[in-house]
Amino acid sequence: MPTAEVPGRPRATLTATVLDTPDPRGLARFYAALLDWPIGTDDPEWVTLAPGGPGLSFQLEPDHVPPVWPAGDGDPRMQAHLDIAVDDLAAASARSQSLGATEAAFQPQEHVRVHLDPAGHLFCLYLPE
Repeated sequence: MPTAEVPGRPRATLTATVLDTPDPRGLARFYAALLDWPIGTDDPEWVTLAPGGPGLSFQLEPDHVPPVWPAGDGDPRMQAHLDIAVDDLAAASARSQSLGATEAAFQPQEHVRVHLDPAGHLFCLYLPE
């Protein structure tokens, strides 16, 4: 819901969440297929998905180190993840895996399936209550 403009306060709008990856085009194609979102900008080092609102962007990071799930002492930690509502958890999980995701071994909740995308970023498929 948009907020009323406040005189003297600059306007700020979230446009995208950006994921680092050694393969921006490959990761963008994965999420474009998973979410059925069109690709907008498509450059070797920067790719965006343009769903008509805030989207996802992918930037080249050759030294990207994926987090470990669940993290132990000294492991690279997850700092963010994507939540994706689905209407059929088993079918959505199978589809994400067919596109290149991996289902995490550790699953903390019954109505949620934690996956790792092809670059190792975590995302959760879940059934809304």
